[in-house]
Amino acid sequence: MRPRKPRQISRELALLSLSQLPTNPKKLTETQLAKLVLAAVRTLTSEVQDTLDNAAGELQRSQDRLLSSQTRASDMNTSRNMVQEAIKCTQSAINQLGAAIEFPELIQLANQDKEVARYAVEVVKTVSEQQKKVDEKINAALVDWQVSRLAQIDKDILRIAVTEMLFLNLEHSIAINEAVELAKRYSGDDGHRFINGVLRRVTDHEKDKQQRIEMQ
Repeated sequence: MRPRKPRQISRELALLSLSQLPTNPKKLTETQLAKLVLAAVRTLTSEVQDTLDNAAGELQRSQDRLLSSQTRASDMNTSRNMVQEAIKCTQSAINQLGAAIEFPELIQLANQDKEVARYAVEVVKTVSEQQKKVDEKINAALVDWQVSRLAQIDKDILRIAVTEMLFLNLEHSIAINEAVELAKRYSGDDGHRFINGVLRRVTDHEKDKQQRIEMQ
């Protein structure tokens, strides 16, 4: 596992914190950030446990079906499908656990590294303050879709990336790459591809806008 840079950790802390935002995020402090992350970790840990429980249930049902099924093709096919679904469920749980292993480190760094915490707070505040403008940019880049219909984790990853591009002076290519890495850790199977596509369209729109301004 590669060591991550402070800004990468800040970005992940910001992502975990967005789902736990207080009523007035403008007053968010570094100390409060650590508490938000802890709350997010507890939620994610609960979700991981639920996934593991579901996987165990699927595996048990698949095993029971395999043991009790006769040699009829339909029964065997059903059993095979159940096993495949159970394997997918278990793999999902393993992936989530892989991300959860690093949560204690994130909390520690949020408490000890002032720069990590400072940038995470800056990202969260800016996302909140500029959310309307950010969502407009994302909506313009979506094809037959709307921000409000996106999964919350994908929505937050996109908002962080666009916020960094437009308001925190991060180079677009870096923002896209960082968002894709976050999506690989937290989004669904194809989440990183979807997010990559949306952010590249955001970048293209901004380039077109800049060119029109320069031509005036």
